Amino acid sequence: MSFSQIAVTISAVNQASNEFSRIQTDAQNLAARIRTVGTAMAGIGAAGTAIGYIANQFGVLDDAQARVFNSAMMVVAAMGLFMRTSAGVAVAQKIYTAATAFATAVQNSLNISFATFLALTGVGIAALVGAAVAMMSFASSMNTATVSVQNFNDAAAQTPTYTRSIHRAGEAELYRRGVE
Repeated sequence: MSFSQIAVTISAVNQASNEFSRIQTDAQNLAARIRTVGTAMAGIGAAGTAIGYIANQFGVLDDAQARVFNSAMMVVAAMGLFMRTSAGVAVAQKIYTAATAFATAVQNSLNISFATFLALTGVGIAALVGAAVAMMSFASSMNTATVSVQNFNDAAAQTPTYTRSIHRAGEAELYRRGVE
């Protein structure tokens, strides 16, 4: 036999690449959403700053209130602009990852506590059922013993007195002396 007669077919399936592609797509979608939120926050901050300036001009806010309000809106705008950068997206993704990990840990602990509850409840119910069966068995044997004693008492009540009061000779004298 020679090696020229053997044909080997190798088929490699790279399933990991599909998962990596899916993860990359998810990360890109998350980055796009974060940038969209950043754009909205920057717009809200800029609009808030303009509203604070106008409110100060019309006397709705005094100078100190307008300064605090405008400062807060500028912080919101700066955060929105930061979220549009790649560093901001990375920070937001890390925060999202930490929040997801925390939520997973909480869910796992709830699942474990629920499983423990079910196990203990099942054992508790089994113990109650076992105790009920034991009590039923004990009650049944006590009923049987009670019926047996009642049957004996009924039979003894029907027996004539002279057959129940057989005494040995001189026994009455011994009883009488014991009382004296």
